[in-house]
Amino acid sequence: MISTMRFMDHGLGGPADVLVQAKGPLPELKSGEVLIKVIYAGVNRPDISQRLGKYPPPADASKIMGLEVSGEIAKLGEGVTTFKVGERVCALCNGGGYAQFVSVPCGQVLPLPSGLGMLESAALPENFFTVWTNVFQRGKLLANESFLVHGGSSGIGLTAIQLATSFGAKVFCTVGNEEKVQACLKAGADVVINYNTHNFVEEVARVTQGYGVNLILDMVGGSYIQGNLKSLAMDGRLVQIAFLQPSKVEVDWMQIMTKRLTYTGSTLRPRTPQDKAQIAQELFKNVWPLLEQKKIAPVIHKVFDLEQARQAHLLMESSQHIGKIMLKVSD
Repeated sequence: MISTMRFMDHGLGGPADVLVQAKGPLPELKSGEVLIKVIYAGVNRPDISQRLGKYPPPADASKIMGLEVSGEIAKLGEGVTTFKVGERVCALCNGGGYAQFVSVPCGQVLPLPSGLGMLESAALPENFFTVWTNVFQRGKLLANESFLVHGGSSGIGLTAIQLATSFGAKVFCTVGNEEKVQACLKAGADVVINYNTHNFVEEVARVTQGYGVNLILDMVGGSYIQGNLKSLAMDGRLVQIAFLQPSKVEVDWMQIMTKRLTYTGSTLRPRTPQDKAQIAQELFKNVWPLLEQKKIAPVIHKVFDLEQARQAHLLMESSQHIGKIMLKVSD
């Protein structure tokens, strides 16, 4: 096996121009981990935040960006018996995905869903782990409930729409233009609100006849927080997973008491390998069959070569994409 690999280095951080291709040693393989030869890697918002210095990796994680990959098992760490060398897999990484090789705890590794290739499978882990744990584990979405996801045309948004619809919820979402409206309707959303032409609070109230929605998944924050509280039904739940707008805002919290609301949130990356392994097991049981039956599917917007990571980041920062932005790392 080779001893060095190509990877994308973001140095001390900054704008997308800081991204350069570099060479370095293969990652150290710890007990309970597998080494994956990376074929494709996904680009995600946390990568942008890490590059900007706003989302440092955990102390024990790779400093290289990249939270999801597909590829082939190249080596097994001590104690790993669930996979074999050469097996085709996808994985949720703790970091290190923008590289030819990455080491991953084996509990965060999943076989490719039958019928899906390397590209589509690399688009699964970050979004599906995030949506499953926040919408279904934390948000406790049930069939016949109503669900609003902001940023409906993002990778997270389209995943949330498809999964919530598959499990019997009525789905609302917000987007910024007509092309994204159509993409979300195609994914299964019942009500799509263009926030540039309509106020989502007013639209939710109109469609639900003032009742509100049971669950909201928000990655915006800022001014949306007050609107979310207004849009929730009695005993509603609001789950925060990111802040594209400021996290420090003035909010009237009275509705938390008067409507018995729950406001919670989480970040995925710092969670323990045991937590992530549990999410992986639930995905394999509940979601992998839906992927294999073609009831749901990742939406790929564009694929860049690894050395084009700068262009991939600029596209994500523009918010002009619909679905996933991917990097091709190896053949």
